[in-house]
Amino acid sequence: MTGTKTGTKTGSKTGSKTSAETRTDAGARTGTLLAGGIVAGPLFLVASLIQGLTREGFDFTRNAFSQLSLGGLGWIQVIVFLLTGLLAIAGAIGMRRVLRGAPGGVWAPRLVGVFGASFVLAGVFTADPGDGFPAGTPKGSSGSVSAHGAVHLGGATVGFLALCAAFLVLATYFADRGQRGWALASRLVPVGVLAGSSASSVSVLAFTAGAALGLLWLSAVTVRLRATTPPTQHTPQR
Repeated sequence: MTGTKTGTKTGSKTGSKTSAETRTDAGARTGTLLAGGIVAGPLFLVASLIQGLTREGFDFTRNAFSQLSLGGLGWIQVIVFLLTGLLAIAGAIGMRRVLRGAPGGVWAPRLVGVFGASFVLAGVFTADPGDGFPAGTPKGSSGSVSAHGAVHLGGATVGFLALCAAFLVLATYFADRGQRGWALASRLVPVGVLAGSSASSVSVLAFTAGAALGLLWLSAVTVRLRATTPPTQHTPQR
């Protein structure tokens, strides 16, 4: 009898420990996925700024970051687009795990996933040259859009609309949790993103600022969601 009780207690303790470790490992994987969503935006912005400052002929007041995919060193920006998109998709997967069963838990991750996919598409279908970039390109608009340029622009439009919609969905999540500041900001940021996009024909800087706002807010809300994931450290056994 003693041996049976001892074996039962030992087995139960071992099973409990295994279950706790499993939950911890799942939390760690979710945290890693969310980290992708956190670094996606800053990675794209920092890499684009560095290239914009060092690539001959690039002018922040005339040229969009998308055009950095052109020219001899354009492969760098293509990789940046692809990596940013994949990281955002990873963040969307992590977001789905965190938000499962919560308000916005279905559509917010899907919309962020669409946004990530749009960056992958932008890496495959490059923007058109123009306004003096790449070096040697005549200044001003050519007035025509190539097939790959049209896909690039269309994908970007859908992607940022999806991101704005994701923020509005996340606003319901934050409001449900009583986080009014986060809910309000998640409703206001899409206004700034869309305003920048609407002004793109007048000012490239306005478009860049709007896109940057969206990318950085994605990082911010993902940081907030990551704080709700289970701890990655084991609880000491007593």
